[in-house]
Amino acid sequence: MTSKNDDLFARAQAVIPGGVNSPVRAFRAVGGAPRFFASGARARVVDADGRSFIDYVGSWGPLIAGHAHPDVISAVCEAAAQGLSFGAPTEREVRMAELLTRLVSSMESVRLVSSGTEATMSALRLARGFTGRPALIKFEGCYHGHADSLLVKAGSGALTFGAPSSAGVPEDISKHTLVLDYNDAQQLEDAFAKHGNQIAAVIVEPVAGNMNLIAPAPGFLQAIRDLCTRHGAVLIFDEVMTGFRVHAGGAQALYGIKPDLTTLGKVIGGGLPVGAFGGRRDIMNRIAPLGPVYQAGTLSGNPVAVAAGLATLELVQQPGFYERLFRNTGALIEGLNQAAQKRKLAFSAQHVGSMFGLYFRSGVPGSYAEVMQSDRDAFNRFFHAMLDRGIYLAPSAFEAGFVSSAHGEAEIRETIAAAEAAFDSL
Repeated sequence: MTSKNDDLFARAQAVIPGGVNSPVRAFRAVGGAPRFFASGARARVVDADGRSFIDYVGSWGPLIAGHAHPDVISAVCEAAAQGLSFGAPTEREVRMAELLTRLVSSMESVRLVSSGTEATMSALRLARGFTGRPALIKFEGCYHGHADSLLVKAGSGALTFGAPSSAGVPEDISKHTLVLDYNDAQQLEDAFAKHGNQIAAVIVEPVAGNMNLIAPAPGFLQAIRDLCTRHGAVLIFDEVMTGFRVHAGGAQALYGIKPDLTTLGKVIGGGLPVGAFGGRRDIMNRIAPLGPVYQAGTLSGNPVAVAAGLATLELVQQPGFYERLFRNTGALIEGLNQAAQKRKLAFSAQHVGSMFGLYFRSGVPGSYAEVMQSDRDAFNRFFHAMLDRGIYLAPSAFEAGFVSSAHGEAEIRETIAAAEAAFDSL
């Protein structure tokens, strides 16, 4: 008997490319048909066939308070009743900007946008406009949205400007992007020695979350900060994923590094599409209407989306919020590691704050190359074994997972028990 999930996927493939509106939702990496979700509450989601799952995707990060938190839903309903959009300033935008500049110490001025991609794209344009330089540095395995300048892989040499990794990206754009190895400070120093007077910005996920979870090596972020300062380049921390996930002040507060610009998303939207970029006032003052760098968005700071974000950020500021969240995340990772060790499996796991990574290799990876050594086939089998047992993980061996404040001891125990059975089935 065909499931409703399968029926929906068949219908979707007839009218949507690949049957999904974002490639990350597809199950092509793990095989099978994606689950179509009908509802979510607290730590669980329910698919179109009525099956319930403990969710560790959390809409890819924003649902730090869990699905359908009553405070967030109430805020959204109140805002929606007052009007869905104005294309004009609202008080909520001001409140959000005031809150972000208070919580993230490096952000002296901030502009709201509608997505993380829009935030990073705008921050890069701003950095180029501020410095008058064309080139930027990114790191392989770090994803910063689908703007043309960022869809680039390294060329044949470590210091070679990159070629496009997506059709439709002109080489004239990609030639200005230099792709280096994450956690390799020496390679970064060599790049600045060779191209320093051309480099407008370095953009980095301070904790990488798009090649699975990779923590920064000791001294790596400080090396980026020092080199950018020395050569007059703009340091951009892409905290779309890490912002409010790994520390109340973002990864920059966790590691004690002050970037020039920061991009935010995910949590500040509380499940609705919101992004932001901000930082040094002298840089931000180069944006129109104050300066020559143009950036605009008709629906930026949408009142309903901002209301969801404000309600979420109020929740994370409650006493003990992060202590409980990080303790439960740690318990999950400890339980998974112990279960794998008892079975002598090539498996490791780690977490930074409420983000976590699972790797089918001995020892946690510290680079893109080490991530690629993981046993993807083993992950795919594990993914489906967990799915069969009611645990929803990201459908890729190269994505971080997320724990919410709605994941309690019961959900953690159930997940570890499911993992033990899944490990036994491998």
